[in-house]
Amino acid sequence: QVQLVESGGGSVQAGGSLRLSCAASGRTFSVYGMGWFRQAPGKEREFVAAIALSVGSTNYADSVKGRFTISKDNAKNTVYLQMNILKPEDTAVYYCAAGPGGRTWDSKVGYDYWGQGTQVTVSS
Repeated sequence: QVQLVESGGGSVQAGGSLRLSCAASGRTFSVYGMGWFRQAPGKEREFVAAIALSVGSTNYADSVKGRFTISKDNAKNTVYLQMNILKPEDTAVYYCAAGPGGRTWDSKVGYDYWGQGTQVTVSS
C-alpha cells in the first residue's frame, strides 16, 4: 500500500498563488507516476497534471498550462503543484494520486492510490 497526504490548500484571491504538496509513504518503490486531479462541486474529478518520477516528464491539462507547475523531490517522496495566476474556476478539492508504470497518467484509471484531498478556494 501507498499512503498519500496532501497539504498546502487554502483561500486566495484571483491572481494569487498556492503550492500544494503530496507526501508519499509505504511501498513507494511501486510508484512510477504521480498526478494531481481536482473536483469542483457537482462536477467530475478532472486531470490537472502528472509527472513521471524516474525521468521527470510532465503533462498538463490545457486549462492550467502556463500557470501550474508539477515537480518532484524523489529524496522526500514528495510531489508539488505550484499554482500561479489562480482563477475562481480553479476552486476545487485537489487530490494527489499515485500509480505504477505502464499506465495512462492523464486519466483516473491510471492511478491506484489517492490522497484525502485539500481544498483550494479562489475568490474574485
